[in-house]
Amino acid sequence: MIWTAFNSQMRAERRNRTRANGFTLMELLIVIAIILILMLMAIPTIGSLKKKANETSAINSIQVIQKAETLFSSTYPTSGYACSLPALGGDPASGAPSPTSSQLLQQDLATGDKSGYLFSIGNCTKVTINGQDRFTGYVVTAVPETVGKTGDRGFCSDQFGTIKSDPTGGANCTQPVQ
Repeated sequence: MIWTAFNSQMRAERRNRTRANGFTLMELLIVIAIILILMLMAIPTIGSLKKKANETSAINSIQVIQKAETLFSSTYPTSGYACSLPALGGDPASGAPSPTSSQLLQQDLATGDKSGYLFSIGNCTKVTINGQDRFTGYVVTAVPETVGKTGDRGFCSDQFGTIKSDPTGGANCTQPVQ
Protein backbone atom coordinates (compact mmCIF):
# COMPACT_ATOMS: atom_id res chain seq x y z
CA MET A 1 0.00 0.00 0.00
CA ILE A 2 2.82 2.36 0.75
CA TRP A 3 4.39 1.40 -2.55
CA THR A 4 1.21 2.24 -4.52
CA ALA A 5 0.81 5.59 -2.86
CA PHE A 6 4.45 6.38 -3.59
CA ASN A 7 4.04 5.40 -7.30
CA SER A 8 0.96 7.57 -7.78
CA GLN A 9 2.71 10.49 -6.10
CA MET A 10 5.73 10.09 -8.46
CA ARG A 11 3.44 10.01 -11.54
CA ALA A 12 1.70 13.19 -10.42
CA GLU A 13 5.04 14.93 -9.90
CA ARG A 14 6.22 13.87 -13.39
CA ARG A 15 3.04 15.26 -14.98
CA ASN A 16 3.49 18.58 -13.15
CA ARG A 17 7.15 18.84 -14.18
CA THR A 18 6.52 18.30 -17.89
CA ARG A 19 3.65 20.77 -17.85
CA ALA A 20 5.73 23.50 -16.20
CA ASN A 21 8.62 23.25 -18.69
CA GLY A 22 6.83 24.39 -21.89
CA PHE A 23 3.88 26.06 -23.58
CA THR A 24 0.90 24.36 -25.08
CA LEU A 25 0.17 24.67 -28.76
CA MET A 26 -2.88 26.79 -27.99
CA GLU A 27 -0.82 29.29 -25.99
CA LEU A 28 1.68 29.63 -28.84
CA LEU A 29 -1.09 30.15 -31.41
CA ILE A 30 -2.66 32.89 -29.28
CA VAL A 31 0.68 34.71 -28.99
CA ILE A 32 1.27 34.47 -32.76
CA ALA A 33 -2.25 35.78 -33.45
CA ILE A 34 -1.67 38.78 -31.17
CA ILE A 35 1.64 39.55 -32.90
CA LEU A 36 -0.04 39.37 -36.33
CA ILE A 37 -2.82 41.72 -35.25
CA LEU A 38 -0.28 44.25 -33.97
CA MET A 39 1.70 44.03 -37.22
CA LEU A 40 -1.43 44.58 -39.32
CA MET A 41 -2.22 47.70 -37.30
CA ALA A 42 1.33 49.05 -37.77
CA ILE A 43 1.68 48.54 -41.55
CA PRO A 44 -0.56 51.46 -42.65
CA THR A 45 1.24 53.77 -40.22
CA ILE A 46 4.62 52.85 -41.70
CA GLY A 47 3.35 53.59 -45.22
CA SER A 48 2.04 57.02 -44.28
CA LEU A 49 5.31 57.86 -42.51
CA LYS A 50 7.24 56.93 -45.65
CA LYS A 51 5.04 59.19 -47.80
CA LYS A 52 5.47 62.04 -45.33
CA ALA A 53 9.25 61.58 -45.37
CA ASN A 54 9.25 61.59 -49.20
CA GLU A 55 7.22 64.82 -49.24
CA THR A 56 9.60 66.48 -46.79
CA SER A 57 12.54 65.36 -48.91
CA ALA A 58 10.86 66.80 -52.03
CA ILE A 59 10.36 70.19 -50.36
CA ASN A 60 13.99 70.24 -49.20
CA SER A 61 15.18 69.21 -52.67
CA ILE A 62 13.23 72.07 -54.27
CA GLN A 63 14.96 74.46 -51.85
CA VAL A 64 18.34 72.98 -52.85
CA ILE A 65 17.49 73.45 -56.54
CA GLN A 66 16.48 77.07 -55.88
CA LYS A 67 19.81 77.75 -54.16
CA ALA A 68 21.66 76.09 -57.04
CA GLU A 69 19.72 78.26 -59.52
CA THR A 70 20.67 81.42 -57.60
CA LEU A 71 24.33 80.38 -57.55
CA PHE A 72 24.17 79.44 -61.25
CA SER A 73 22.76 82.85 -62.22
CA SER A 74 25.48 84.66 -60.28
CA THR A 75 28.25 82.39 -61.65
CA TYR A 76 27.03 82.55 -65.27
CA PRO A 77 25.26 85.95 -65.52
CA THR A 78 25.09 85.87 -69.32
CA SER A 79 23.10 82.60 -69.15
CA GLY A 80 20.78 83.66 -66.34
CA TYR A 81 19.09 80.64 -64.76
CA ALA A 82 19.59 77.03 -65.81
CA CYS A 83 16.64 75.56 -67.66
CA SER A 84 17.45 71.92 -66.92
CA LEU A 85 18.58 69.80 -64.01
CA PRO A 86 21.57 68.34 -65.94
CA ALA A 87 22.91 71.89 -66.37
CA LEU A 88 22.91 72.23 -62.58
CA GLY A 89 24.51 68.80 -62.14
CA GLY A 90 27.57 67.26 -63.67
CA ASP A 91 30.44 65.01 -62.76
CA PRO A 92 33.49 66.72 -61.25
CA ALA A 93 35.71 64.09 -62.91
CA SER A 94 34.57 65.26 -66.36
CA GLY A 95 36.35 68.60 -66.12
CA ALA A 96 35.78 72.15 -64.99
CA PRO A 97 32.26 73.45 -64.33
CA SER A 98 30.49 75.08 -67.26
CA PRO A 99 27.02 76.49 -68.06
CA THR A 100 25.99 73.04 -69.35
CA SER A 101 27.46 71.14 -66.39
CA SER A 102 27.87 73.49 -63.45
CA GLN A 103 28.32 70.77 -60.78
CA LEU A 104 26.04 72.57 -58.31
CA LEU A 105 23.67 69.63 -57.59
CA GLN A 106 24.35 66.12 -56.41
CA GLN A 107 23.98 63.51 -59.12
CA ASP A 108 20.82 61.86 -57.69
CA LEU A 109 18.93 65.15 -57.79
CA ALA A 110 20.41 66.21 -61.13
CA THR A 111 18.96 63.06 -62.73
CA GLY A 112 15.50 64.17 -61.59
CA ASP A 113 14.59 61.13 -59.47
CA LYS A 114 14.96 61.23 -55.70
CA SER A 115 13.03 59.75 -52.75
CA GLY A 116 9.97 58.71 -54.73
CA TYR A 117 9.61 62.04 -56.53
CA LEU A 118 10.36 63.15 -60.10
CA PHE A 119 11.91 66.62 -60.46
CA SER A 120 12.07 68.85 -63.52
CA ILE A 121 12.71 72.44 -64.51
CA GLY A 122 10.48 73.96 -67.15
CA ASN A 123 8.43 76.97 -68.23
CA CYS A 124 11.66 78.89 -68.69
CA THR A 125 11.32 82.49 -69.81
CA LYS A 126 14.16 83.97 -71.80
CA VAL A 127 15.27 87.16 -73.42
CA THR A 128 17.78 87.48 -76.22
CA ILE A 129 20.46 90.13 -75.77
CA ASN A 130 23.10 90.58 -78.50
CA GLY A 131 22.26 87.14 -79.91
CA GLN A 132 22.72 85.49 -76.48
CA ASP A 133 19.73 83.77 -74.79
CA ARG A 134 19.40 84.61 -71.12
CA PHE A 135 16.85 82.74 -68.96
CA THR A 136 15.07 85.11 -66.60
CA GLY A 137 12.58 82.71 -65.02
CA TYR A 138 11.91 79.04 -64.38
CA VAL A 139 9.52 76.67 -62.62
CA VAL A 140 10.80 73.64 -60.75
CA THR A 141 8.31 70.81 -60.13
CA ALA A 142 8.35 67.69 -58.00
CA VAL A 143 5.62 65.10 -58.54
CA PRO A 144 5.29 61.68 -56.87
CA GLU A 145 6.38 58.69 -58.94
CA THR A 146 3.16 56.96 -57.85
CA VAL A 147 0.49 59.21 -56.37
CA GLY A 148 -0.79 57.73 -53.11
CA LYS A 149 2.17 55.40 -52.73
CA THR A 150 5.37 57.49 -52.83
CA GLY A 151 3.61 60.77 -52.02
CA ASP A 152 0.25 62.49 -52.08
CA ARG A 153 1.11 66.05 -53.12
CA GLY A 154 3.05 67.64 -55.96
CA PHE A 155 5.25 70.68 -55.34
CA CYS A 156 6.28 73.68 -57.46
CA SER A 157 8.39 76.76 -57.10
CA ASP A 158 9.84 79.49 -59.27
CA GLN A 159 12.68 82.01 -59.25
CA PHE A 160 10.90 83.97 -56.50
CA GLY A 161 11.24 81.07 -54.03
CA THR A 162 7.63 80.46 -52.95
CA ILE A 163 6.90 76.74 -52.71
CA LYS A 164 3.32 75.70 -53.46
CA SER A 165 1.63 72.32 -53.53
CA ASP A 166 -0.92 70.45 -55.61
CA PRO A 167 -3.03 68.21 -53.33
CA THR A 168 -3.85 65.87 -56.25
CA GLY A 169 -0.17 65.03 -56.79
CA GLY A 170 0.27 66.93 -60.05
CA ALA A 171 2.08 70.10 -61.07
CA ASN A 172 -0.92 72.47 -60.85
CA CYS A 173 0.34 74.03 -57.63
CA THR A 174 -1.91 76.61 -55.98
CA GLN A 175 -1.68 76.05 -52.22
CA PRO A 176 1.21 77.56 -50.24
CA VAL A 177 3.25 75.05 -48.25
CA GLN A 178 3.39 75.78 -44.51
